[in-house]
Amino acid sequence: MTVRLSKDDIDQAVAFLLKGQVVAFPTDTVFGVGVRYDDLQAVQRMRDAKGRDPQKPFPLMVADLEQMSAVAYVDPRTTRIAERFMPGALTLVLKKKDVISDASVNGVSTVAIRIPDDDFVLALLRRVGPMFVTSANLSDHPSANTDQEVMTQLDGRIAAVVAGQSVSHVASTIIDCTKPQLVCLRQGQLTLDEIEKETA
Repeated sequence: MTVRLSKDDIDQAVAFLLKGQVVAFPTDTVFGVGVRYDDLQAVQRMRDAKGRDPQKPFPLMVADLEQMSAVAYVDPRTTRIAERFMPGALTLVLKKKDVISDASVNGVSTVAIRIPDDDFVLALLRRVGPMFVTSANLSDHPSANTDQEVMTQLDGRIAAVVAGQSVSHVASTIIDCTKPQLVCLRQGQLTLDEIEKETA
């Protein structure tokens, strides 16, 4: 049975997450579902809830550049990009540090990281720490933008959902920062040209 929460129930949402449970919440892009990054059982629960391909690692959300630097290698170029465009609908692919277990990202050496532009989600991240967060829907189904849409797909499959509505309904732009030249892996509202012009 999935528990419905409001944003005023942040203490309950934090408690669920710290216990390794899966919680859905509105973000600045699409509705998200998340777990602690350092709990392999929680990561598996989220994978099972979505019916997600085990070969596809989850992206990570952090509250700020400090949390990002704790889990991934952040060079001066990445710092400039983060300071200019984050929080926001931008995901950066970086080399992960060993604090992120290989098992949680299916053995890949990189991790996709975003700082969301949403006060509630940032508050969660400050209290729980970095979280693996992905879209709150069954794999290969449409992304959810409201808590009701989440419940239609995930009721009974996750511990809790925080009532609300996502903001832009458009997934973030994904930029690979691990190579000498930036590479756009997914185009969102922000373009690679904009990023390169601002951070050259």
